[in-house]
Amino acid sequence: MSNFYKNRDIGMEDLGGGVKRQILGYESQLMLVRVYFDKGAVGAVHDHPHQQVSFVEKGRFEVTINDKTEICDTGDCFTVPGNVKHGVVALEEGILVDGFSPARKDFLKI
Repeated sequence: MSNFYKNRDIGMEDLGGGVKRQILGYESQLMLVRVYFDKGAVGAVHDHPHQQVSFVEKGRFEVTINDKTEICDTGDCFTVPGNVKHGVVALEEGILVDGFSPARKDFLKI
């Protein structure tokens, strides 16, 4: 773990289906991740114990949290409590910046 994360040194993980992930930085209780979506790509409905806040850096997304769905555009933000089902559909090419607490250890290749 480092205190500094330089974009030029951060790798990108291809998750398939038009989705790529880049871990921007983390420590044990906090993680920041940039997720790139091709138009039409789906972040499947899932849940996890981590609290999440997501910022729409670019694009337009259909966001579902529990049974509520809304459209989020560039500059919008949404939050997801731990253990709540959520997912997204990219209505156009876009980028989400996700913050997690605690860090998603399942994202790390240790």
